[in-house]
Amino acid sequence: MSISRRKFLETTAVTPLAAHFAQGASVDKRTGMPTRILGKTGAAVSCIAFGCGSRFLMYKDEDKALEAVNRAIDLGITYIDTAYGYGNGKSETRIGHVMKTRRKEVWLATKINKRNGDEAMRVIEGSLERLQTDHVDLLHIHSLTTPEDLAEIEANDGVLKVLYKVKEQKMARFIGITSHSDPHVLKTALERHEFDCTQMALNAARVGMRNAPGGMAINPMRDSFEALALPVANRKNMGVIAMKIFGQEGLVGKAPIEKLIRYSLSLPVAAAVLGMPKIEFIEENIRIAKSFQPLPKREMQALPANLSPQKAELDRFFANHIDA
Repeated sequence: MSISRRKFLETTAVTPLAAHFAQGASVDKRTGMPTRILGKTGAAVSCIAFGCGSRFLMYKDEDKALEAVNRAIDLGITYIDTAYGYGNGKSETRIGHVMKTRRKEVWLATKINKRNGDEAMRVIEGSLERLQTDHVDLLHIHSLTTPEDLAEIEANDGVLKVLYKVKEQKMARFIGITSHSDPHVLKTALERHEFDCTQMALNAARVGMRNAPGGMAINPMRDSFEALALPVANRKNMGVIAMKIFGQEGLVGKAPIEKLIRYSLSLPVAAAVLGMPKIEFIEENIRIAKSFQPLPKREMQALPANLSPQKAELDRFFANHIDA
């Protein structure tokens, strides 16, 4: 008996094993790295991505930083996640040194934190120069925060129109939007616009906050990215990238690293971005990825409950967080 794609995706929300296979899971024969299809892009990417934010900038020695990127690629990571806002171009510049010789081996994503269209275009042109490439595979609007922020993005002179132009000019093959802090406003953005991909905080604590009169109000768990924004992205076949798996280290020590990674990868996502500030972290996370098995449903339900004491504190942190 056949079922509709929509019905299948609704099923994946509660069945981790189905979620795993819903993303076109396969294994790279050369490296043994699991890959998944990144939504409507049709691209097969490694199920974990190398995060080039604040944790990448913790490599103070430039040679060590480049060694880390090369090691990750050698071991099977094909998704590189950077942004102009990571060190005001420092992260992109580092990645550019590697892209000189390895551009064809990776899916390259960067992000733009400017909201004015003219400013955004100048930064995008600079990003391509720093990355030493004529195009990126994915360009995100970085860190959507509030309804007011979304209105600025959507304005006639806003960054969203620039993203469509950049895609048309093939400076970026695909476009997307990210959010750390408000599942409600990301849900609205995904419903309104035809993004190819989206990146959101999807971790076992179900961190997420919402704007409320008089300030920020802590949500019950049903108001998480997982509950609100993720189903919209799945329904529209967007490529979904999970981030903040460790809650900016806020969840480290509260649950095993392997369980935290497995939780996020058991959701209907294509990849999870991990910050890896030491070579040994790269090797350990790749080991976990290569032996991945979806968490049983009972563990998917139990882990968020066990981490609920951390949720309020993390929500406050991510309310104003930009990984720069």
